[in-house]
Amino acid sequence: MTVRTATLQGIPASRSQVRGLLNNGDPMRTNTEGLASRAEKVAAIAAAYASAVDSESRFPAEAIAAAREYRLLGVAVPREFGGEGASVAEVADVCYALGRACASTAMIYAMHQTKVACVTRHGRSSAWHQLLMRRIRGEQMLLASSTTEGDNGGDIRNSTAPVERQGERIALERRATVISYGAAADAIVTTARRSADAASADQVLVVFLKEDYTLEQQIGWDALGMRGTCSAGFKFVAAAASEQILPVAYEEIHACTMMPVAHLLWSSAWAGIAAAAVERTRGFVRKARQRTDGALPPGAAHLTRAHASLQTLRSLIAGALRRFELIADDPMALQSLDFQTAMNLLKVDASELAVATVMSAMQASGLAAYRTDGEFSLGRHLRDVLSAPIMINNDRILANLGTASLMTGVPTSVRD
Repeated sequence: MTVRTATLQGIPASRSQVRGLLNNGDPMRTNTEGLASRAEKVAAIAAAYASAVDSESRFPAEAIAAAREYRLLGVAVPREFGGEGASVAEVADVCYALGRACASTAMIYAMHQTKVACVTRHGRSSAWHQLLMRRIRGEQMLLASSTTEGDNGGDIRNSTAPVERQGERIALERRATVISYGAAADAIVTTARRSADAASADQVLVVFLKEDYTLEQQIGWDALGMRGTCSAGFKFVAAAASEQILPVAYEEIHACTMMPVAHLLWSSAWAGIAAAAVERTRGFVRKARQRTDGALPPGAAHLTRAHASLQTLRSLIAGALRRFELIADDPMALQSLDFQTAMNLLKVDASELAVATVMSAMQASGLAAYRTDGEFSLGRHLRDVLSAPIMINNDRILANLGTASLMTGVPTSVRD
């Protein structure tokens, strides 16, 4: 099918331009450098264009081109399918590095890798999805997500539009109120009702390649922050082979992978934003101290608070990553009430801590941070991080956890 998409603003950097910026034209270096080193170099490109991406509300084409050049998009594909087999913790470190440079790039990368995780963890028994994994690694495909539909807001555990089956083919038409970077993606991974007579919570997850669908923009994206995610709304019309449905019910995919991995990677991106804000504020305080013969500026105490909340945020994420990876291959443990509650609360706590960290950093720098035209400006960081409590609204998560709170006992020891 012909793809109709909204025109992307800006001219993407060419592969050769990005290669020159990153490695002086030596493509072999992408095959020998470690993941952390490659991530830092992609982050440098993302940082160079972050202000333009924000001010023009455009897709971070240069950063994503760099991610492709340094083969970051396929790092989590298992080695048996040609990938690097990067763990969720290693991917989280990349999200953190990108978050320090450009929030939109970090969030796009986090959403892409969440979809990759769904495919790699639940598609291994499917020949079609095995081939897709090889393509993600070989072609450095960018996967987008479509889970928000119609009037359901962030209720991704219910779908309105059903998969229509026509022999060995399927069709889907849905009003997707948000598809982040949908116009730039190589494939869209979407939830849907299993069939027209299925309950709204009886869902499947389907991968549609770019040639399988059309996008007709219905809603634009002129947002306060995260402007480069280009999270417009579309009428999404797709037709493909039925084998493109993942062979596991979405209920299990959501509990075991989609929700925990999304919350871990989103939190890591938000922590990166917070770290960048603290770093800028340290620069301001040091410069102010030099001007006053060693005396700290009035707001310096807020820098201490920002450091403390950033440390708490990083510790929270690190602990959650360890917990996930300990039980990553145990579906029963992943679907337990205790783990599900913990991963949902991670999102709530991490988003609030990230906002608090950036606010403390802004208070430490005062007007220098409030301005938008100086080296210590934190306006973009604050606007970006304010999206954190709104993405899958914290109030919705806390309301949904009300019953779980009643069923969970109060610990009798600090080590429980």
